[in-house]
Amino acid sequence: MASSKDRPNGYTYAQAGVDIDAGNALVKAIAPLARSTRRSGADAELGGFGGLFDLKATGYKDPVLVAANDGVGTKLKVAIDANIHDTVGIDLVAMSVNDLVVQGAEPLFFLDYFATGKLDVATATTVIAGIAEGCRQANCALIGGETAEMPGMYSGGDYDLAGFAVGAVERGQVLPRADVGAGDVILGLASTGFHSNGYSLVRRVVADSGFSYDAPFPLDESRTIGQVLIAPTKIYVRSVLAAIRETGAVKALAHITGGGFVENIPRVLPDGIVAELEGNSWVMPPVFRWVMKLGGIEEHEMGRTFNCGIGMIVVVAADKAADVAKVLTDAGETVWQIGHLRARKGDEPHVEIKGAIGSAK
Repeated sequence: MASSKDRPNGYTYAQAGVDIDAGNALVKAIAPLARSTRRSGADAELGGFGGLFDLKATGYKDPVLVAANDGVGTKLKVAIDANIHDTVGIDLVAMSVNDLVVQGAEPLFFLDYFATGKLDVATATTVIAGIAEGCRQANCALIGGETAEMPGMYSGGDYDLAGFAVGAVERGQVLPRADVGAGDVILGLASTGFHSNGYSLVRRVVADSGFSYDAPFPLDESRTIGQVLIAPTKIYVRSVLAAIRETGAVKALAHITGGGFVENIPRVLPDGIVAELEGNSWVMPPVFRWVMKLGGIEEHEMGRTFNCGIGMIVVVAADKAADVAKVLTDAGETVWQIGHLRARKGDEPHVEIKGAIGSAK
C-alpha cells in the first residue's frame, strides 16, 4: 500500500478523467443546433437548469400530455465500430416521437442524455447534430439535455444515448379509438431498415459470418455493410398527424419496434380481435433477407424480432382506407394494405401472418 507521501498532491477533476472545459466547449458547439429546432412554445436556448416550454402557445384547448423515453440500443455499437455517428441521433428522437404519435399526440419537446467515458467534442457534436435533425423532422424543440463524462463506466470511444419526448393531444382524440373492430383494414408504412431494434442479433450474425462493417454490402457494393445497417429510423410524425387531422379516420396506430408484429400490434387491439396479415402484400428490404439467410433465422423469429419492412401500422375503417392511404402517400410514405381485423376464435394468437413475410415482388 502506498504511503501518503507517495500520493500526488493537488488532485484535479481533469486528472480523474473529467474535462470540464470539453463539456463547456460542447455546450457552445451545440447551442446553434438547439436553436434550429425552435417551434411555437419553445425558444430552445440551452444553459439553464431546466428547459422551458409554453404549452399555451401551441393552441391546444384541453390537452393531455403524453411522455415517452427510449434509447438506441446496441445499434450504437455499429455506429461506434463503423465510425458513423451522424444519424444515431435521428434514431434516438424517432424511437420516442413515433411512440407519441401512436397515441395521437403531437411531439412538442425533446431532451437528450449523452454518456461517455472520455468526452470527444467532435463526436458528441456530430451525434447531437443528428438529434437536432430528428427534432426538426418531428417538429419538436430540443430544449435541454445532459452530457455525462464517466471514466471507468465506458471504455474506449463507447457512448450511450437516452431520449425523452413530451407531446400533447386534445382530450377527446387520444388513440386507439374505442371503435376498433372486425372488418377494419390494416395499412403498413414502409420502414427504412431495422430501425433501432434487434441489433444484438444482427451484430451476432454479421460477426459470426466474418464480415466487417467497412466491407461492401453484397447486395449493393456502392455502400458498406455499416452504412446499410446504420440507416436511421423513419420518423412518421408529420405524415401520420396529417392523416389523423385531414381524414379523422385513423382508429389506431402501432409502432413496430422490439417484438415485431407479434408483440406490438396486440397493444392497440381489443381482446376479442385478431390482426390477420398477408405476408405477400408488402416488400421486405433486401437487408432483412440478407441477415435472415446469413443467420439461418426462422421466419417466426423474424416476425417477433424485426419490423420486417413495416415500421408503422395504421388501422382504419375499410371504406376510409383509400382516403387515409392517399394522405400518407402524398406525405411521402410508401403504403401497403397488409391485412384486416377479424373476430378472435378461442385463445388463438392476436396476430396471424399468412404466407412468407414481406414476399411481395
